[in-house]
Amino acid sequence: MAETETATNMREIAYREAVREALAEEIERDENVVIMGEEVAQYNGAYKVTEGLWKKYGDKRVVDTPISEAGFIGMGIGASMLGIRPVMELMFFSFAYVAWDQIVNNAATIRYMSGGLINIPIVIRGPANAGTNVGSTHSHTPENLFANFPGLKVVCPATPYDAKGLMKTAIRDNDPVYVLENTLLYGLKGPVPEEEYTIPLGLAEVKREGTDLTIVAHGRAVLSSLKAAEILEAEHELSVEVVDLRSIRPLDEETILNSVRKTNHALYVEETKPFCGVGAQISHLIQSQAFDYLDAPVARLSAIDAPAIYSDPLEKIQLPNPQRIIQVALGMF
Repeated sequence: MAETETATNMREIAYREAVREALAEEIERDENVVIMGEEVAQYNGAYKVTEGLWKKYGDKRVVDTPISEAGFIGMGIGASMLGIRPVMELMFFSFAYVAWDQIVNNAATIRYMSGGLINIPIVIRGPANAGTNVGSTHSHTPENLFANFPGLKVVCPATPYDAKGLMKTAIRDNDPVYVLENTLLYGLKGPVPEEEYTIPLGLAEVKREGTDLTIVAHGRAVLSSLKAAEILEAEHELSVEVVDLRSIRPLDEETILNSVRKTNHALYVEETKPFCGVGAQISHLIQSQAFDYLDAPVARLSAIDAPAIYSDPLEKIQLPNPQRIIQVALGMF
């Protein structure tokens, strides 16, 4: 079913279950879909996203790979050039840098370099987040880096519903799609239809209606923003609209601009670092396309600009949280 249709059978399932359902449904729908990555098969996945899939679909559809991101991502790109639709799991997106040439130089450019003759229908997915006390080498949020390369599509689902719908669309897309998830969201439960549905890439969603301030966010920062919006309304009588990008590239500019034109205030919240972050691009979009509607400068709130702090209490402060969002929001009025 299309996203705009009303689902009749909703149930509460976890984010990881939603991703797993998407993978299973697409394996059954298309014989060319395969899952590859470290520990995705016999171990059932490092985060149990692929639990049970190897047992159900076998070695040819769910494939354990060596601990060599450059090797197995390159294999996936080669397979996609031949018509396979690989879904590659990175145990951490921090490990993407080992396969940087494959991920951004080959996957992003082969279609262009071949004059449109060769498609690269590959999905690269896995967690990309800090906040889990695993140190700075396992805590990168590189969605802004990938979005810099023409030819790549980048999505960051914040809810189980979005995780399933976007994953199904990503698998069916003929271009590389990088789905950046969050280990802190894998256990999050939310409503997901039993019926078939997909979510188009490049379509943001207003998660909460408001009239005084627009908060734009992606990934887990959406949930922090929604919590901050509740407090701002209850304690400070500010009506806050929360826009979830869902898709960073392609980008739904119109939904962002329409919200800002209504509220006249804009704040971008992200767990990425501030320098050259996604918020920098969105801030430029707003000031260049909706400047006359602004009653205050566009504000940004990112992770504190330092490597991921190993200390658990300090790392929680390093990331945007509802308290930090509220402080920035109140300073705009």
